[in-house]
Amino acid sequence: MTMYLWLKLLAFGFAFLDTEVFVTGQGSTPSIDSYLNASETTTLSPSGSTGISTPTIATTPSKPTCAEKYANITVDYLYNKETKLFTAKLNVNENVECTNNNHTHNICTKNEVLNLPECKEMNVFISHNSCTDPHKELKLDVPPEVEKFRLDNCTKDVEANTTIHLKWEIIESFTCNKSKITYRFQCGDKTSDKEDIYLKNLEPEYEYKCDSEIVYNKNKYTNITKIIKTDFGIPGQPQIIVCTSEAAHQGVIAWNPPQRLFDNFTLCYVNKTAKKCLNLNKHLTTYDLQNLKPYTKYNLSLHAYIIAKVQRNGTAATCNLITKSAPPSQVQNMTVSTTSDNSMRVKCEAPEDINGPDGRYHLEVEAGDTLVRNVSQSKCDFPVNNLQYSTNYIFKAYYHNGYYSGEPVILPKSTSYNSEALITFLAFLIIVTSIALLVVLYKIYDLHKKRSCNLDEQQELVERDDEKQLMNVEPIHADILLETYKRKIADEGRLFLAEFQSIPRVFSKFPIKEARKPFNQNKNRYVDILPYDYNRVELSEINGDAGSNYINASYIDGFKEPRKYIAAQGPRDETVDDFWRMIWEQKATVIVMVTRCEEGNRNKCAEYWPSMEEGTRAFGDVVVKINQHKRCPDYIIQKLNIVNKKEKATGREVTHIQFTSWPDHGVPEDPHLLLKLRRRVNAFSNFFSGPIVVHCSAGVGRTGTYIGIDAMLEGLEAENKVDVYGYVVKLRRQRCLMVQVEAQYILIHQALVEYNQFGETEVNLSELHPYLHNMKKRDPPSEPSPLEAEFQRLPSYRSWRTQHIGNQEENKNKNRNSNVIPYDYNRVPLKHELEMSKESDHDSDESSDDDSDSEEPSKYINASFIMSYWKPEVMIAAQGPLKETIGDFWQMIFQRKVKVIVMLTELKHGDQEICAQYWGEGKQTYGDIEVDMKDTNKSPTYTLRVFELRHSKRKDSRTVYQYQYTNWSVEQLPAEPKELVSMIQVLKEKLPQKNSSEGNKHHKSTPLLIHCRDGSQQTGIFCALLNLLESAETEEVVDIFQVVKALRKARPGMVSTFEQYQFLYDIIASTYPAQNGQVKKNNHQEDKIEFDNEVDKVKQDANCVNPLGATEKLPEAKEQAAASEPTSGTEGPEHSVNGPASPALNQDS
Repeated sequence: MTMYLWLKLLAFGFAFLDTEVFVTGQGSTPSIDSYLNASETTTLSPSGSTGISTPTIATTPSKPTCAEKYANITVDYLYNKETKLFTAKLNVNENVECTNNNHTHNICTKNEVLNLPECKEMNVFISHNSCTDPHKELKLDVPPEVEKFRLDNCTKDVEANTTIHLKWEIIESFTCNKSKITYRFQCGDKTSDKEDIYLKNLEPEYEYKCDSEIVYNKNKYTNITKIIKTDFGIPGQPQIIVCTSEAAHQGVIAWNPPQRLFDNFTLCYVNKTAKKCLNLNKHLTTYDLQNLKPYTKYNLSLHAYIIAKVQRNGTAATCNLITKSAPPSQVQNMTVSTTSDNSMRVKCEAPEDINGPDGRYHLEVEAGDTLVRNVSQSKCDFPVNNLQYSTNYIFKAYYHNGYYSGEPVILPKSTSYNSEALITFLAFLIIVTSIALLVVLYKIYDLHKKRSCNLDEQQELVERDDEKQLMNVEPIHADILLETYKRKIADEGRLFLAEFQSIPRVFSKFPIKEARKPFNQNKNRYVDILPYDYNRVELSEINGDAGSNYINASYIDGFKEPRKYIAAQGPRDETVDDFWRMIWEQKATVIVMVTRCEEGNRNKCAEYWPSMEEGTRAFGDVVVKINQHKRCPDYIIQKLNIVNKKEKATGREVTHIQFTSWPDHGVPEDPHLLLKLRRRVNAFSNFFSGPIVVHCSAGVGRTGTYIGIDAMLEGLEAENKVDVYGYVVKLRRQRCLMVQVEAQYILIHQALVEYNQFGETEVNLSELHPYLHNMKKRDPPSEPSPLEAEFQRLPSYRSWRTQHIGNQEENKNKNRNSNVIPYDYNRVPLKHELEMSKESDHDSDESSDDDSDSEEPSKYINASFIMSYWKPEVMIAAQGPLKETIGDFWQMIFQRKVKVIVMLTELKHGDQEICAQYWGEGKQTYGDIEVDMKDTNKSPTYTLRVFELRHSKRKDSRTVYQYQYTNWSVEQLPAEPKELVSMIQVLKEKLPQKNSSEGNKHHKSTPLLIHCRDGSQQTGIFCALLNLLESAETEEVVDIFQVVKALRKARPGMVSTFEQYQFLYDIIASTYPAQNGQVKKNNHQEDKIEFDNEVDKVKQDANCVNPLGATEKLPEAKEQAAASEPTSGTEGPEHSVNGPASPALNQDS
């Protein structure tokens, strides 16, 4: 600046010395700046006139702009690990000024811009007094934080001896532009500009130095130097110097160790049948092999190994040896068979161990101490002929392998007598014996004929005393009823069997004459099930007609009430008129029918009532009119009116209750069904009624069982104890074969235990509100309420059946909850695709895959069959599909012909998946099933989706409706119960019509599938609610206890908390509110309880109802009947089994 001013003054001085100006004083004085820019020299003219020469003035260069001066400025970014902020350092020599966009203040401190966060971009304007405007505009681009990068050693352990693999990993996300990031590696002479470097063919156990840096936006960012040592190398090959065997069971191997470092040796030796490997110490150079098999070639291999990051095995050295021979083992399966009276044949099989080359079999035959035969041959099949008769011989067989003889097998055998010498004597003895036997048989026949000439006086040859075989069985007190049952059912029901078999089938002291008269014999369904004369039901005689007063029916005493029941056979076509005459004359108002008209293609009972279409039918003098027909799952109730044409008396109301859930074989699995039947019967009987008429087919087995349960429950209520044995004896004294088989005898006990344990839990809708109010009261407040006590009585059924399939290792990952595994007995099996293809051309609703479910191997899915209210229809309770089981889920829906899917959960709860989304927009394919979502409708509480399913190997398509209820959080109760009930009523319209005539066992068509997360929490409540609503609509009663108990038996985790149990009571009560003491039914329910007028359906329900079949059980042997009747033998469907312990009794604490 100072120099600049001096130059100006100098130029000004020269201006005053200008000749022209100095002399004339004219002209203008030039400015100072004009001289600063002068570049010419003034000289004299050529005439030679003298003047002063003006010297040349050197001009100073102009200042550069800051943009030019700092055009190539660079920036280094320094990172502070504590503050996680950057400092941008400007690489200039002088201290410059930095301003932001507003040019308001200096933001640099000693050429550094401080406290910059990662990924920040900003413009900085750089100026200095040595340069002029415009300023240098510099863009700062801050890199990401250093800690967000990590240099990883990605070398695989198995390759770590010869390779190195380093890689930069971004371990946290950032907003910087990743394309500005470049990497550089330098490992020796190897370089890489990628994010990783992979070095191969390196030396084992050698250190390598690798430098790596990250450059961001062409600015060096961070660098790391790593020294990596490669892993230990593969050991060398040992040198075998000895490999031999000097004995039958021993061998030896010696070797020199390899040169390279190793840890131990592995020695393997192999023959044709086995292989054995040993780990040997590294310091060993020889090893003795023991317990080798004789005369066997062994292949040996020896290799060294080292344990580094992985075990590295060196190259194996091999050799072989052959062990020496040894004695063979004994021959096997030696037999000595007789070919004639004095000839034998000895056979055997080769020894297990020959222990040498092939040899020969030897046989020695000794009689006493004398060797009588000594032979050898290549096969062990020796004929030994011409031995002495009736002589004891010792046969010794052994094998010689060319070097040694084996231990002999010794068998004794005796020759027979000379049969030819005995023929004459034996022929004579046979003839004499035959004559004597014929004489004895004739005498027996003659005696039998004399005793049997009068059929009414027929007796056994040896008459037994019926009373002597009875046992002394004490009555059972209610407090020990369960313990007594468990004790007697143990050991396959041995004690029950002993009691039952001690009761005479028929008490012979009571005469049976009327039933055996010729004109009455065709009135009996079975020739050996006849009423005793002393207590048979006598009809009024008709015009002196012989036999018109006979019917196969007996009076039976109740617990304390004489002649409370009439046990009758099921009417035949020939005896229907007599049956109605008995109903009229005995003033009976209740008929209990515990059979179907046909079972297993066998006629069990005539249809002795008119159909709804027919209305009225006359049976002799009795006219029967049907007024109502009501069908329930386990029974059919018909209201009849009967009048007698010959009497002026008014008509009588008769209630006919037909129990339809007794299986063709065995007994009902749940005794609760018979307790429910008893409640219905007692509701219709009254003090003024005549006897309750009970009949099955023969009128003894099921009939005796029902009567026994009813009478013993009266005794239990009256005296707090029961004498089942004594009462069954009493039944047999009043009608033969009452309680026909052991399983029925056990069933009576099971029903008593069920009643004694759980009591009456069924509630009529009209009484529900006051009943629930009392059940919730705590009296005293410190004690549980009756409702809580009822819940605590529920059996848990924990592990009461096997769960083997779901717990198999290959199936464990298909379960969402390890505590909810389907039981094997009612899990839903999936057919394999091969089986599906075999059925693809002939599948129909009538076909059943019951056998394949139980016998063929099947795929697993976490789903269980659940019994619906309308048996034998079932539902499926399933867990929410996993991603890997979606295909199985749709396969199950297709195979089981599911019509409606109920989804009770969202797809996720927070971040946790609780159900995989098993559908998508449009068409999706899962295995062989194509799923096309056709429609979606949303309501406030549920979403309805319509799917069309098509199998790749079938032509037809199916429509499936999915209702997803969305107002139910996990592990909570529904927020709006009424909306859930409304959804149930809507989806029921999509289900097929109820038809209890379909008797599928398991379960070709299952119209309803329900799932939540685990198939138990929400699913259990939904299944219970659905069954309870059906019961309320059909029978106007609910039994929440029994419904929940049945669900717990079907699947673990169902209705597991008291809150869920109480919720079921509350929602039923709110669905059927009480108004003026009466239960008000909702409009959409009023048409559900109906009396059907379709005659075909009535016949089908009455005659052909096939309930869910119980397991087939072994039949009791039937006694042969001597009479030539059209039908004979004991009652057909009754079979003797011990019967499993009732599941309801196995309560877990």
